[in-house]
Amino acid sequence: MAETKNKAQEIAELSVEDKLKALYKLQKIKSEVDKIRTLRGELPLEVQDLEDEIEGLQTRIDKYKQEVKSLETNISAKKNEISDAKSLIKKYEEQQNNVRNNREFESLSKEVEYQTLEIELCEKRIREFAVQISEKKLIIDESQLKFDERSADLEAKRKELEDIVGDTKKEEEDLTNQSIEVEKKIEERLVTAFKKIRKNARNGLAVVTVERDACGGCFNNIPPQRQLDIKSRKKIIVCEYCGRILVDDEILQDKPKEEN
Repeated sequence: MAETKNKAQEIAELSVEDKLKALYKLQKIKSEVDKIRTLRGELPLEVQDLEDEIEGLQTRIDKYKQEVKSLETNISAKKNEISDAKSLIKKYEEQQNNVRNNREFESLSKEVEYQTLEIELCEKRIREFAVQISEKKLIIDESQLKFDERSADLEAKRKELEDIVGDTKKEEEDLTNQSIEVEKKIEERLVTAFKKIRKNARNGLAVVTVERDACGGCFNNIPPQRQLDIKSRKKIIVCEYCGRILVDDEILQDKPKEEN
């Protein structure tokens, strides 16, 4: 508790110049991290997109395979119905040989006719199921081909990303640790403001130097008197056009400032 209080007191006692130096140093570290991430380009997003597409294709393949399995079950059921109908026809035809009158014969004839129609209907349904199976298997084959192609693309992209990350991981970790240490030296409200400006600023630049009498972020001209105020490092000054924090280009140099 006492240590935290002492730390807060040390931060509060920092001069404006020290705060500006810390903010500019933090910006330079963050910009180096941005360069590393820019090197990766769109690879992380491409990898994520491919993973999502492959997942969708796998779901599609599984769905159609399940539908094919269901249709094959239906065909098997219809074949059983045909077998049962044929058995009934045989039974009715045998009974016709032992009928006592025309009425019984006609009744059995109707049963035979009915079972014959049932067989025809089952055969029609089997043909329809077979066509559906063929169509779905074609979709499965096309989806599987696309799945294999995308999987190969994903493997290549992952390898490329892993190589880049492997080359820059240590550097990024060091820079991240440095930024954490620098942030500890800056009061929380300034860190929050820095992050907010950086989030909304082009290229993530929240702290910029005055270059050729202009803001290093938006390139609008800075009046001479305002430039003198910036060089004096007596207060934190932001660009009236883009809201970035402005510092002079010698902010991190050890040589003393010129007295005005």
